[in-house]
Amino acid sequence: MKALFALFPLATALATAPSAWTANVRVHPAPEGETLSKDFRVTVEDQPVPVYLAKVAPADPARRWKAMDDKANSADYFELASFASFDVSGAVTVTVACPETIQSARVLPSSFNIDPTVEGRRLRLTLKEPRPLTIEVNGKWTGALHLFANPLEVDPPQPGDPNVLYYGPGIHEVSHLVVTNNQTVYVAGGAVVRGVIRPEEKFQISSYSGLRTYSPTFVLRGTNITFRGRGIVDGSLSTTHARHLVFVQGQDITLEGVILRDSSTWTIPIRQSDRVQVRNVKLLGYRANSDGIDICNSREVTVEGCFIRTLDDLIVVKTDRGQGEARGIVAKGCVLWNEVAHALSIGAELREDVADVRFTDCDVIHDLGREWTLRVYHCDSARIRNVRFENLRIEESPRLISLWIGTAVWTRDDQRGHIEGVTFRNIRATANPLRIELKGFDETHVVEQVGFEDVVVNGRPLVARDVSTNAFVRNVTIRP
Repeated sequence: MKALFALFPLATALATAPSAWTANVRVHPAPEGETLSKDFRVTVEDQPVPVYLAKVAPADPARRWKAMDDKANSADYFELASFASFDVSGAVTVTVACPETIQSARVLPSSFNIDPTVEGRRLRLTLKEPRPLTIEVNGKWTGALHLFANPLEVDPPQPGDPNVLYYGPGIHEVSHLVVTNNQTVYVAGGAVVRGVIRPEEKFQISSYSGLRTYSPTFVLRGTNITFRGRGIVDGSLSTTHARHLVFVQGQDITLEGVILRDSSTWTIPIRQSDRVQVRNVKLLGYRANSDGIDICNSREVTVEGCFIRTLDDLIVVKTDRGQGEARGIVAKGCVLWNEVAHALSIGAELREDVADVRFTDCDVIHDLGREWTLRVYHCDSARIRNVRFENLRIEESPRLISLWIGTAVWTRDDQRGHIEGVTFRNIRATANPLRIELKGFDETHVVEQVGFEDVVVNGRPLVARDVSTNAFVRNVTIRP
């Protein structure tokens, strides 16, 4: 443990300058050795903010699909986006400078109603409260600028606390670390923690991908554990499919504030856990199966105020056999960018029951996938009930809604399951083409009790002819 605490003074690279703080703005400089973006310069209340780089999925759909399907070479398919992070309290002015004249600029989500002022190569906007923004200049959406405006930190941990694993400003390397009862991991602003694979580490060969897999970089296992900060946890030095960035298994666990970049597989799996909070966490990933947050066989889990742009599923609920039900799951106030798979979903692995799931007050700013934006994808035997998709704003979707029971490559159970009690309420979506499917499996494995309330697509209310059903769907209502 003492060796871990020594990481603070022995960081491999020091911050370039002290953090810049005013009454309502805090900016942390980037560590030496971290490559920064040349596409944007950002200031907040005239304080310079470092702009980092992240690999993201390619614009070309064929290359995005290749990144998912060609798992061994998945890391070869990418483009670059930029992101900047800072802490604010109250309204602030943000200025973004570009190397070329700005002809057009979009600030997403559109629901935030932020209209920038453009002058030559600069744009300015007023940010009234902490929230994640995406800025697209001159139609270049792939290489967008993500602005992560955080609330000011309250009572950040201090180095030397015996219950805190403290990563201060600078670059650090971690292979595999287990965090247990009553401990806190703190990744300070200006810190980059890189997950690495040591030569002596044991591995297994995945039966799914044929690639080497290792234990996660961070394992949060136990009770009353916190993982927080304003720094970056980076998985780029781990081979594809090698390891999760942060694995959660326990009770009363909180993740808050950190940026998780380039996980080599699922970014945050939450397994067999109770009372987990994930708040204001930012996830950027581009490699095969780099899911965002996978909530598996867990109860009372809340994901709130997060930004997720990953290649595979963004927020998904799953249940493996013999590991308990999933219940009381809430995802709210998140901003989502879907590249290939599902934005908000339940499934495919559904072998234990799922109940009381609510996806609410989220913005899907892009959906470029070949799967579905909102989905229950059921190819096993569990009963899925009381699911609500509500107060959602979807700016694009090639496949909007699917409730589906069938068999697929993920099927493990002999019997099919049930989907009942699903509500879609107060949804505003742009969908081209408009696709909504409800599909049961047979007379005893049906989709039933589905309600559409105040769903507006492409500027008009949803009507019955918009919804495709088969013979194994019961009790569908559309209001008004």
